[in-house]
Amino acid sequence: MPHRNAPLSLEGRRRLVERCRTRPIAHVAAEMGISRQCASKWVNRYWKFGALGLQDHSCTPRRQPTATDAETLARIERWRRERKWSAARITFELAAEGMPISRRTVTRHLARLGLNRRRFLDPTGASNRVPRRIIAQRPGHMVHLDIKKVGRIPDGGGWRAHGRGSTAAKAVARAKTAGVQAGYAYLHSAVDGFSRLAYTEALPDETAATAIAFLRRARGFFAAHGITHLERIVTDNGACYRAHDFATVLQGARHQRITPYIPRHNGKVERYNRILAEEFLYARTWTSEQQRTDALEVWNVHYNYHRPHTAAGNHPPASRLHHGVTNVQASYT
Repeated sequence: MPHRNAPLSLEGRRRLVERCRTRPIAHVAAEMGISRQCASKWVNRYWKFGALGLQDHSCTPRRQPTATDAETLARIERWRRERKWSAARITFELAAEGMPISRRTVTRHLARLGLNRRRFLDPTGASNRVPRRIIAQRPGHMVHLDIKKVGRIPDGGGWRAHGRGSTAAKAVARAKTAGVQAGYAYLHSAVDGFSRLAYTEALPDETAATAIAFLRRARGFFAAHGITHLERIVTDNGACYRAHDFATVLQGARHQRITPYIPRHNGKVERYNRILAEEFLYARTWTSEQQRTDALEVWNVHYNYHRPHTAAGNHPPASRLHHGVTNVQASYT
């Protein structure tokens, strides 16, 4: 593909050759805004190779002493197709056979062969890796923890309540310029992986002490619904969950931290955070942080006892629990 300032395209080269049949090359070159040497190059290529000579040539050097040999390339492709090895594994096996090569070079060759993604190995484009679902077998088998950070709402409401450019929005902006920061609210959430029963609190920070105190209260919430024993607690790799003191609140439960940068391993609480944002945080306009915090308790009741959940067969999460759930729950408006 020619660059954007190229004076000659493929059609322009054909016209150049046709004009040079009856006119001097120098005159045609000046007319088309190119040098005489450039015009001569394309005319000579046409007379030597015909129409194929007008095609762009590869910029690859004719001699590449350090290029990967054909045997190694064939071995990389064969191992990738037949054994589905990663670039790191292929690099290790080549080094073991006396052919040292960098992993980046192997990755580049796989991309050039169109084999850099596992789904590319299947001729139909289907994924040949069967996804393994993370399924809790019983209540308390896996409890997922996470923290969602949201901006605090100034008293009287922000720009969502009054509109951008309004007097209230400008007052908030002036306060920020003066150094008054609204800060953040930290929504700590615990979700039972079997029933999807959820417990959420709006807390001032995400320190280890706050996370420990929240988990203790979450244990009480689950115990009131018959989940008295937590077998596994799944978290991300946040500093509050990696703290040494966090182990004191496990009480025999296994603490499982997800693989870094793969949030889907904690997908149940991540999906809950999305529901929380769509149906509560941004579903209406709030006029103060206190108003939203008070409404969060109502949301907990609505989500657990009234909102249908597809994972529970379009019934509320509390319907999957058979102990500790009464038929009289807190009402709300």
